[in-house]
Amino acid sequence: MDTEEVTIQEFFESLPFAPDPFQIMAIDAVEQGRSVVVTAPTGSGKTLVAEAAVHLSLGRKRRVFYTTPLKALSNQKFRDFTLAYGPDQVGLLTGDNSINRRAPIVVMTTEVLRNMIYSGTDLSSVESVVLDEVHYLQDRFRGAVWEEVIIHAPPHIKLVCLSATVANADEFTRWVRSRRGPTELVVERHRPVPLERWWGVWDHFERTVHVLPLFAGSGGRKRPNGAIPRILARRGGRRRRFATPKRLTAVDHLASLDMLPAIYFIFSRAGCDQAATQVARAGIRLTDRHEREQIRSRTEEGTAHLAEGDLQALGYDAWLDGLERGVAAHHAGLIPAFKEVTEQLFCDGLVKLVFATETLSLGINMPARTVVLDKLSKFTGERHELMLPGEFTQLTGRAGRRGIDTVGHGVVLHSPYVPFERVVSIADLGSHPLRSSFRPTYNMVVNLIANYERRRTEQLLEASFAQYQQRRSRPRSQRKGRGSAGGKNVHRPTLVIRFHRARRLLEHRGYLRNWTLKAPGEALRVVYSDLDFLIVEAARAGYLSGLSPAELASLASAFVYEPRRDAPKADTWPTETLQTKWEGILELWKRHTLAEQRYRLPTTRQPQAGFGHLAYAWARHLDLEDLLEDAALAPGDFVRNARQMLDVLRQLEGVADALGIRELARVARPARSAVDRGVVAAGGIS
Repeated sequence: MDTEEVTIQEFFESLPFAPDPFQIMAIDAVEQGRSVVVTAPTGSGKTLVAEAAVHLSLGRKRRVFYTTPLKALSNQKFRDFTLAYGPDQVGLLTGDNSINRRAPIVVMTTEVLRNMIYSGTDLSSVESVVLDEVHYLQDRFRGAVWEEVIIHAPPHIKLVCLSATVANADEFTRWVRSRRGPTELVVERHRPVPLERWWGVWDHFERTVHVLPLFAGSGGRKRPNGAIPRILARRGGRRRRFATPKRLTAVDHLASLDMLPAIYFIFSRAGCDQAATQVARAGIRLTDRHEREQIRSRTEEGTAHLAEGDLQALGYDAWLDGLERGVAAHHAGLIPAFKEVTEQLFCDGLVKLVFATETLSLGINMPARTVVLDKLSKFTGERHELMLPGEFTQLTGRAGRRGIDTVGHGVVLHSPYVPFERVVSIADLGSHPLRSSFRPTYNMVVNLIANYERRRTEQLLEASFAQYQQRRSRPRSQRKGRGSAGGKNVHRPTLVIRFHRARRLLEHRGYLRNWTLKAPGEALRVVYSDLDFLIVEAARAGYLSGLSPAELASLASAFVYEPRRDAPKADTWPTETLQTKWEGILELWKRHTLAEQRYRLPTTRQPQAGFGHLAYAWARHLDLEDLLEDAALAPGDFVRNARQMLDVLRQLEGVADALGIRELARVARPARSAVDRGVVAAGGIS
């Protein structure tokens, strides 16, 4: 098909509905060859813009990449596009999986694209890149990846940036425009399905749950519901009259009000599991016979790749019983297959109630009629904090299924510790400003040096969203160096300076010289980890050599494992050889952090020994049931850590090649094979 003949009209005509004005506006910009930033509430149809970009690129015989922040999201989009275009037209790259990588449509995690750009992969055939969930740019640990893609992607590539509602979309778009050329901002604030916000409370005297509107009035004149403070003022003698509704009571009441299916957010994995078990044991059944038959059939199909023994170790029977009742838990402690089955059953209306942690709010497509917030506070790792209006908006954004519900419901349960005025301020729908988390890593330093001259590298760092925001936050007189000593810009506080500090440290350690990488620098280019420097140093010092495959897998786990706050501390290893190597790695880490302090750099986190025994046992083919019997680790955590360990082992092959350590490369391959089996191999689909 000739490029000039490709229009979007055919795409519009194929839709079973008329697109919204914001969708048409964004798609027009894509058709005209511009980049676009689309911010809109959850469930409003942002992905239609991405689908239009795919249609246009295919019609022009060009390729399109669709990036997501999560492997689960990538797999979901891979399935969607495969159904729409056929398996020959769609590929998947997630680090775990490489399927049809040369396809016209390739779905991938954002890190994969960043790595392709740094490695010099030929992207000349790619017309467009979709950056789904681009607000991840503010993620503390991974956000820099989105900025790296926006800055470094070849200039001919047009970006389709899809974001949840953010307060400073115009600022972000101006920055993207400064990097990518013509870029349109399309903002949609209207929810396709209106959201009603409710307050639920248990009344001890009346022995019932009251569910009342949080706001009164209509349209733009909504105001806090004055009836609620008056109700709370009623006294109950010595006993407090009002309390948080118990979960079983709340579920019964939601069902009686026809407010299912619902996502019930509980900010605790254990709380989610306990709630799902409690509902099942109470005999509640939300499904009919036909639905139960479908649930059983589809669950068996979705877990057919898992061994019978593994399923029993994972508590399959109890999990299936809950699903057949229409109830499930969803959190990071579950293995990928269990989460995926739950997601699909819920989306298809077979599971009616999911108790979930807030991780469910991050991208996975699971709309509901109702969202319940168990609490408005959550533990941040250091203390309990009340959520912000933007977080409330994100969580309740799943309420209201387009084309099914005429209204969505967000229910906040009463807490005696949160005043009503504070509840109202949080539930008054709002959005976060997007803040950059971009910081130069050691891997970024060597990749910039490998790809650009010094002045160009500094220009690229100064072109980051982080630097853009810093410049705009200064007084106008200081933005271009005015008022600085000798005419120099003293505010020039900070990414370029940090880059050069890291560069000098690497130069001192023999990674580069005179803007040219040496062998250790080339090794560092292929390591994508917050412990990137330490991994290469451990290989250089011989601490990753002289090991069996199981021992190498065990030691590799130290670079990925981060214990939960309630996990027991561990500092022992299953063999004397590993203990000796570990002590050497710890010394390397201590010396490295001292060097970072001298160079005034943020210090690298400590590697952790807590997964070593499990990794060693698994690599020696211990059964899952025996492995998890005494492990203080959820099955999903085990699978996730094992998959991350596989990434490190894969990267170690590149490190070994760059450093000429043949033995390390030779052992890393069987180490990967020993780990990539059973439930871990199955976990690769997410």
